[in-house]
Amino acid sequence: MKPFAYAVLLVALAWGGAAQAQTAPAYDAELAKSLGGNDNGMRRYVFVLLRSGPNKVPAGPERTEMFAGHMANIQRLANERKLAYAGPLDGVDGARGIFIFAVESIDEAKALVATDPVIAKGEMVAEYHTHFGSAGLMMVNQVHGKISKPAAK
Repeated sequence: MKPFAYAVLLVALAWGGAAQAQTAPAYDAELAKSLGGNDNGMRRYVFVLLRSGPNKVPAGPERTEMFAGHMANIQRLANERKLAYAGPLDGVDGARGIFIFAVESIDEAKALVATDPVIAKGEMVAEYHTHFGSAGLMMVNQVHGKISKPAAK
């Protein structure tokens, strides 16, 4: 094949691949509805910033138990599809973690956060903000379960 023809073929293949990559996936109304999304694939959340609280629980069995309860609470809320996302932060300016709740109001989020041992013991305090974002966030927990290895026993 002549170099010019080869170059044209490569450009054509690249152009076709780019065109495919830019094609939007087909709208899935059932999926959008199952995730609580509106016609634009968006939904309401409550974003919670966890900060260091007034009562640092010292290292030891009580602290270990508190954080085990914190993790169990996170898993329970995720299983109930109330918690879309949770994760730790870097601690800068007392920022310790975030929750993103799939609820309609800050009052609903406050009731859920109150069930967490780190809040109940004052290790952390919560700051609340409403947020409107992609309903696709609701799939994070499902996907995470498929990409994380089970803990060794």
